[in-house]
Parts: sequence; C-alpha cells; structure tokens
Amino acid sequence: MKNIQRTLIGLLLGLTALWLLAESAALPLTQGLFPWRTLLVQYSGLLGMGVMSAAMLLAVRPAWLERRLHGLDKMYRLHKWLGIAGLVLAILHWLISQGPKWLIGAGLLERPVRGPRPLLTDPVLAFLQSQRGLAEDLGEKAFYLAVALIALALIKRFPYRHFFRTHRWIALAYLVLVWHSIVLTSFGYWLQPVGVLHGLLLAGGTVAAVISLTRRIGVRRKAVGEIEQLEYLEGVKVNAVSIRLRSQWAGHEPGQFAFVTFDEREGAHPFTISSAWQDDGRLMFLIKALGDYTHSLAASLKLGDTVTVEGPYGHFQFDGPARRQIWIGGGIGISPFVARLKQLAQQSDGREIDLFHATSEVDETALQRLQQHAQAAGVRLHLLISGRDGRLTGERLRELVPQWREAELWFCGPAAFGDAIRTDIAGAVHYGLGSLMCLAGIHAEETGELSPADLQGWFARQSHPQRVC
Repeated sequence: MKNIQRTLIGLLLGLTALWLLAESAALPLTQGLFPWRTLLVQYSGLLGMGVMSAAMLLAVRPAWLERRLHGLDKMYRLHKWLGIAGLVLAILHWLISQGPKWLIGAGLLERPVRGPRPLLTDPVLAFLQSQRGLAEDLGEKAFYLAVALIALALIKRFPYRHFFRTHRWIALAYLVLVWHSIVLTSFGYWLQPVGVLHGLLLAGGTVAAVISLTRRIGVRRKAVGEIEQLEYLEGVKVNAVSIRLRSQWAGHEPGQFAFVTFDEREGAHPFTISSAWQDDGRLMFLIKALGDYTHSLAASLKLGDTVTVEGPYGHFQFDGPARRQIWIGGGIGISPFVARLKQLAQQSDGREIDLFHATSEVDETALQRLQQHAQAAGVRLHLLISGRDGRLTGERLRELVPQWREAELWFCGPAAFGDAIRTDIAGAVHYGLGSLMCLAGIHAEETGELSPADLQGWFARQSHPQRVC
C-alpha cells in the first residue's frame, strides 16, 4: 500500500513542481479572480489528465509495469485510486472553469473586459486557437461521460458483465479529453519540462486507449485451448475445469491467476490456477458456483469448448525466508495451495508446512484428493469442517502448531475470516511472533458475481503479502 501511495503522490507532486517551475514568473504577479482562475484551470487540467493517463496505462496490464509494481493486484489498486483522483480532479477542473460563469450569470460577478486578441502568425497557434470552441464543447461532453462511467465502476451493485462492456467506453472519453487538453493547454507549457511530461503521459495514455478500444489488452499473454475435462463437485459446488492449450503458454507459479474467457459475450473473469505447471500445456481451474454466472458454468460448459486464457498474473509466492510455513485456505481459497502442493510433490523445498483447510461444505472426492496431494507433498493437513470441528481461530492454530512463532503464515479465503485470523495472530505478536505474512482477501473464484468496486477490492487483496509485526 505504501508503494501505491508513493506512486500516486509522487505523480501529483512531480506535475505540481514542474507546473510551479513553468509559472514561477507569473505567480508572484497574478492578482484578481479571473487571472487565478486561468492558472488553476491549467493546473487542475494538467493533474487530471496526468492521473487519467496513468490509469489508462495500467488498464492495459503492461507486463513491464506489473513487475515494477510487484503484481497486477497492486497495479489494479493503483488504477482504482488514479481513477478516483482523476474523477475528483476532473470535477474540480470543471467547477473552476464553470463557477465564475455561473456567478456572472447570477449577477454576482462582472464579466472581465477583454482587449482584442493578438493576431496569430504561427500556423500551429492559429490552428489551436480555431479549435478552442470545439475542444471546450467536446471536452465538456466527454467529462460527463467519464464521470458517469467512473461512478458506475465504484458502485458495488453494478454487475460485472455490464461493467466489462461499459468500462471500455472510458477510453473513448479519454481520447476526446486528450484532444481537449492538447488544444487548451497553455502553449508555453509545451516548451518546458511540464509540457514534455504532459505530452509523454498523453501519448502513453492514447496508445493504451487504442489498445483497449481495439480489444488487444493482454493479447501477447493470451493462449487458446479447449476444455479437456469437466467435473462438478456437488458437495462444495465447485467446477473443476481442465484445459489443454493449443498455443504457447509462458508457464506459471503456484498462487498466480489468469483471466479466463469461456464466453465472449460475458468477457474474461479472473480465476486462480489450481495446477502446477509441468510444461505439458495443461491448466486446471477450481471455480466455485457462487452466483448466476458461475452457477451456469456446470450446465453451459462442454468438452471441446474453446477457451481463451490470459496470464499469468499475480505474485503470491511461497519463497519467504522462514523454514516453517502455515497455510490457511478458507473454502475455495484452498486453490492456490493445491497448486503449490502439486509443485512440491514434484520437487520439495525442505520447508515444514502445516496446511489448514477450513470449510463449511463437504465433498468426499475433493477432500480425498486434497489429502492425497498433501501426503505427496509432505505437508501436514489440518482439515476443519465447521459443522463438525468448529471454526478455526488464532488460538486453535497456535495449539495445533506450537512452533507458530517461527512460521510465516499465508492466507487465502473470505475477507472477514482473514481479518479475524490476522487480528488474533497480530495480538499474539507480543508473545514472540517473529514474522507473519497474510494474503487476506476474497478468492478469485468469487469474482464472477462481484460488482466493479468489489472486483477492484479483490485485485487489491490478491498476492499481497503483508508483514503484521
């Protein structure tokens, strides 16, 4: 979270510093409402387009940025806050621009007297001047569209399938705002560092917007395959989907996820990969039936169906420094641990591992397979069925694993469950806890029915190790 804050604040401060440098001569001499309005319109416009451009860049999931930001989860969290910042700055920019006009219309301000406009001999300046009216009109309409779309993305009850279709329209609004910004940005800025940075951000955002509109996001990380095996585990309401890829896949690590498209009309949904990579072109996903979309998969999916997989994404890595680890998989949150078990069965890393699987639903076939995977990997499995064994608590965990102080703890499951465990264990820090790492969040398989806001929350919590002590 700190890196995300630093990136956002750094971008805003960087643009502010360069703007102050560009206006260093004018600011001390500026007096009166309308001269200040002109300066603040330029300033808010630069900031607003800057954060919107950065958000647009992150939206296309560039691999080089994912590595630098340590995972798509952090990219999406930053994308969300850039979007919120862009929304606030766009509204502020609009208010600064329109506010004095409203006051003049209400008779509370007098319209300033303007002298004759200078004759422009530079063809570029003359062209930009001729486009001001159109740029202002189109920019205002694009502003309304962008505000509406960003607001929808933050509404929890807005269905994901509609979000998937409408969110792309932001790219169109953004391109109109780019034109608005190019025409109306003070020409003197383009000859200074603030203009160079502004231009680079607009160029990068424009490329990203075109990629989004042409549906080429993640195209280099996509692989096409077909459903090779289907199984519905009735007791836990989980679809086990095995896919054989027909095109190249870069491979993945346990805990990573991918965007899977079963139906082009529905779009891609993120699901955790539940298989270890063996360079055989096969992937497996365990998809919990939690809502309309995921419930429909058991009936709609057929052997041989074409599937598109984009990824892998995420950095939920098990390579911490401690030689002892504790894993907690709540419900379908067991998926990343299953993938890791399969990998350890092939090659052990020498760690002592306790795996807790807490669930309220029981499927004997699924439990038997989990026990087999744990045995093959040399991992101690603690199975807790809530109706039979009660709930897993921090106190119970410490009783079952006396060496918990020496361990790193990894969690994947419902957010409330993770928060309860984290709070309990964090309270025990005073008793000698050495280190603790948590993945606290809603599991990938739950995303099929999440609102855009909740979906962003899931991404924000995925693959996010957090040191508690």
